[in-house]
Amino acid sequence: MSSSSAPVAHPPLSGSARVLGTLALSAATFMNVLDTSIANVSLPAIAGDLGVSPVQGTWVITSFAVANAISVPLTGWLTQRVGQVRLFMASVLLFVLTSWLCGLAPSMGMLIAFRALQGFVAGPLIPLSQTLLLSSYPPAKAGLAMAMWSITTLVAPIMGPLLGGWITDNVSWPWIFYINVPVGLLAAAATWALYRERETMTRKVPIDAVGLSLLVIWVGALQLMLDKGKELDWFHSGQIIAFAVVALVGFVFFLIWELTEEHPIVDLSLFKRRNFWSAALATAVGYGVFFGNVVILPLWLQQFMGYTATQAGMIMAPVGLFAIVLSPIVGLTLHKVDPRRYATFSFLVFALILWMRSHFTTQTDFGTIMIPTLIQGVAMAFFFIPLVTITLSGIEPSRLPAASGLSNFMRITAGAIGTSVATTMWEDRAAMHHANLAESISHSNQTAMATLEGLQARGMSHDQALSYINGLTTQQAYMLSTQEIFYGSAFLFLLLIPLVWLAKRPKGGASADAAGAH
Repeated sequence: MSSSSAPVAHPPLSGSARVLGTLALSAATFMNVLDTSIANVSLPAIAGDLGVSPVQGTWVITSFAVANAISVPLTGWLTQRVGQVRLFMASVLLFVLTSWLCGLAPSMGMLIAFRALQGFVAGPLIPLSQTLLLSSYPPAKAGLAMAMWSITTLVAPIMGPLLGGWITDNVSWPWIFYINVPVGLLAAAATWALYRERETMTRKVPIDAVGLSLLVIWVGALQLMLDKGKELDWFHSGQIIAFAVVALVGFVFFLIWELTEEHPIVDLSLFKRRNFWSAALATAVGYGVFFGNVVILPLWLQQFMGYTATQAGMIMAPVGLFAIVLSPIVGLTLHKVDPRRYATFSFLVFALILWMRSHFTTQTDFGTIMIPTLIQGVAMAFFFIPLVTITLSGIEPSRLPAASGLSNFMRITAGAIGTSVATTMWEDRAAMHHANLAESISHSNQTAMATLEGLQARGMSHDQALSYINGLTTQQAYMLSTQEIFYGSAFLFLLLIPLVWLAKRPKGGASADAAGAH
């Protein structure tokens, strides 16, 4: 053990110090999560400005996602070598530096390289913000700490496209990266002032070079497969098949190596804990389903309902209202209520929302579409906090960064899988429905022929009338596909409920063991 390291046990922060610490850690988390989605709507502007195709521009997102997914599970090992506070500070400052470099990038190649670096250095931010927040609150208020953390994690992905679009339209795309600089510097200054005397013990753990190499290989291949699958027509592409084989073989070898290595780069022994694997799996699958639907809804609204990007953003924006209001209440009452009950309630509300959306039609108005989005904030407030509490319950302080890193890795990867699966199924089912609907448009269908004649009577040519009918058919096909995605997602949330009840109730109803150990 390092003799210069401070003892592990530190009293919780209190008063203004706790408020400032919460704000600083939340700002760093918000900045990181925001950057996973802020560039999405800015891609056309970035690609045009740097003289590349929009397809090449997607590497701005892919490079960040791949590097981030690789570094998140390394948090536990890096914490042992460096210490929680020093690692968090290094991550924040390097994130600021790489954000600044992204804004200055003169070419697409340089921007992709800097985005990859940005994603890699950002890896420890989310797990360590979670761990440091738990150490800042007394055991009875551990749920409140998780509430503060979850608000930023839930709201940031939705704010990203809104903020990115506004900045791109009204300023210029480099500023989607430059805004991280002042936020990051303020967060770093406050964190260092409050936490520099609260460093954790360190030890010189050997570098598991083989495990690290295997992790980079299989996670990198998996992320590339997920990000490029739809673009390359999935397994009809030799490139996607190659990524899938490398990911599968790499994952198998990684499991074998890490389970037998004395000092593994990722602590897979955490999966021996029933609360950890059941809650982490429920969180990951639930987040994957949620994130897939977050992507589908604005796509459908903009492409087939005639909504502008701003209008689609207005539909998505209210989702944070109930989440922000209810999350502190959930956190403060978690020591009295079984977190499994809260998680079950969350899944039931998610299922209700998605069932409501499965009844949308092309005639549904703005207000009706917004109602489920508003209610979704309730589900979000009861989602993260109880499940994170169960996941981290009973885990020793020294293993909290590893547990948080591994569970967040599962969540991030599930989000990528959910997005890929949802968008692929959405398009495939729409193509099937389009084919079925198109079959009914023939000379034997009197309604179709009457519609065609009516359009031609209004001045359209035969080809223009057919094109118009094809457009209506496509709109209805995607409507049917959207309904199916929402209905299927509702069913998946109901199936997740038994998984939560495989876990044992944490002592005291909150992660008191985890927080109290600090």
